Amino acid sequence: MVNKSKNIGTKSETAVTRAAQSRGFPMAERRALRGRNDVGDILLCPGVVLEVKGGDMARKASDALVSKWLVETERERVNAGAEHAFLVVQRAGVGPRNAHQWHAYWTAGGWARLLGHEAPGALAGATIRTSLESSLAALRANGWGSELEEIEPA
Repeated sequence: MVNKSKNIGTKSETAVTRAAQSRGFPMAERRALRGRNDVGDILLCPGVVLEVKGGDMARKASDALVSKWLVETERERVNAGAEHAFLVVQRAGVGPRNAHQWHAYWTAGGWARLLGHEAPGALAGATIRTSLESSLAALRANGWGSELEEIEPA
């Protein structure tokens, strides 16, 4: 019997991995499940892990569910010994081919750390939402990943 939830996860993680590989993270890879001590769904590059949520549940996720998933993402960052981690959630009306447009959620503390700052204690757990594409660009701008190759006009 096919596990529908696992298939949704595989499809979503594959879409995010491909989007990352084409946007400056050529070595991005899906990670094997590790049970209780999960280390994230995708290793973007050494030091950066992603948690990915796709399918109907993700497209309809409440703020409370996103917050719960962000706590899970932070735990996985710690388990992986990574410096950065963020959550990628499929958007309603945006399929896997456009995973770069899916929502990317960070804690304010994680976003501040990426930018070389420290978030004030009261704000550290606040949620910041951007797109996967913007998060990848911010990571590249702060020394993570690879430069994108410029395509010369014909």
